[in-house]
Amino acid sequence: MKVLKKLQEARNRMLTVNMKKSGKNKFAGYEYFELGDFMPHITPIFNELGLAGVVNFTGEFATLSIYDTDDGGECIVFTSPLVFAENQKGQAIQSLGSTHTYFRRYLYLLALDLVEPDTVDAAAPPSTAGKVPVKVDAEKAKAAPAPVVEAGDDAANVELFVDSMIQWGTSCTTVEELTNLWKANQKEVTRIKEVHPSKFAVLQQGFADIRSALTKE
Repeated sequence: MKVLKKLQEARNRMLTVNMKKSGKNKFAGYEYFELGDFMPHITPIFNELGLAGVVNFTGEFATLSIYDTDDGGECIVFTSPLVFAENQKGQAIQSLGSTHTYFRRYLYLLALDLVEPDTVDAAAPPSTAGKVPVKVDAEKAKAAPAPVVEAGDDAANVELFVDSMIQWGTSCTTVEELTNLWKANQKEVTRIKEVHPSKFAVLQQGFADIRSALTKE
């Protein structure tokens, strides 16, 4: 059985697993999967199918390589740009640990197609998305108000906001709509710029890329 076929079988088996989301984001009002929620299920499934997951970190990327242990080490690789978690109240080693945990969680969610609010709900139209932490133009839709981003906030909360903003940005059809989206969330964006400059840089670059694409159309 090839590695892709094994991975698809693992995804199929995970659909039958009754998992509860133990992570809670009190600011955005949603629950999410923590590593401890799904790894105890993934590990025995991988073991039975002959798969092994290996996470690696470089200066720029986090990768999850899923190997076929029965077929000469064939593998499929999932990659994400590496952004370090910000923890102004903690030590550097704590930020490093948070970063490793964060990316391990998201890489396995990606590989196993596990549903999370920030990858599905935030990208869906507000009528079906539940609580989306981005305010959009009232003429487009109604959404829950964005969370107030304060010093010391959970970096995952800021990450959700930034991801949601960019997702909404990609749904804009004109530069004017994109500008209105930014203005509607100006307070939160300014706060992120002050408290989490690296996340603001990601948001700013994302909007710049969207604006450039809209201008070329």
